[in-house]
Amino acid sequence: MIAPIVIFAFNRPKALLRLKESLEKNNLFATSEKIVFIDGYRNEKEKEKVDEVIRIARTITENVQISQVNKGLGTSIIEGISSVIRQYGKAIVLEDDLICSSNFLSFMNQALDFYQDDPRIFSVCGYGLKIDKPKNYMGDIYLSGRSSSWGWGTWKDRWEQVDWEVKDWESLSNDKKKQKAFNRNGSDMYDMLKDYMHGRNRSWAIRFCYSQFKLEKYSVCPFISKIENDGFGEDATNCKQHYSRFKADFDNTTNQTFLFPHSPEPDKKIMAACYKYHSLPIRIYSKLRNLI
Repeated sequence: MIAPIVIFAFNRPKALLRLKESLEKNNLFATSEKIVFIDGYRNEKEKEKVDEVIRIARTITENVQISQVNKGLGTSIIEGISSVIRQYGKAIVLEDDLICSSNFLSFMNQALDFYQDDPRIFSVCGYGLKIDKPKNYMGDIYLSGRSSSWGWGTWKDRWEQVDWEVKDWESLSNDKKKQKAFNRNGSDMYDMLKDYMHGRNRSWAIRFCYSQFKLEKYSVCPFISKIENDGFGEDATNCKQHYSRFKADFDNTTNQTFLFPHSPEPDKKIMAACYKYHSLPIRIYSKLRNLI
């Protein structure tokens, strides 16, 4: 079964239109079930843009779910995916600031089918960092301890394992060794989770990543990214900066088949390369670039 495409949008009609245009280049787009969730506007100034987003969404699918209140992205994602995944058993998830390659849906559906019965795989990511493939490495994907919220998919049984309340927060906040282990997936991981717990962000993704870490699971990522993020700028809700440290090689090929290794193992060189993107020096450099 082809996985349903779940799109989350808010007040950026141009972004949603670009996402739609990129998805339409995918062979599986027409035959995929599509659901668009649109968050409610926060004030009258936003209403016109949200209304335009609704109009564009209805050219994508008849199944447009419009919130009458502003839930925020985190709540919208959790509630929306939970409702879809209960019905379909899996889902491909996109936010409106993303651009997909023409083989994104082929990659996602093939990977979701291939790794469905591998309990170590928690999610499939369409976005992949610019990572050099090690010599003699077989496959078009690598394992990462850190999932990405930029075009991804998962299955019902994995989604239902996520601890959205972070019930062990008190234990984690007093365990330096466990904090350090969590930060092996990026020096910003524990701080982002701490900020959520103290009300400084509303991220659903950091809670997803923390559950993946606790359960000792991995995400599958492509060496050649099937996603570009178009959401860095003033209109973005969660990404205000113009410079991004998340460099990637975007897939401009027409390739529709991919090599997925059975029971892949985490590669130390790849893990180190992934960590470098999220290391403290690179994060500081990124912030300085956006201040200049």
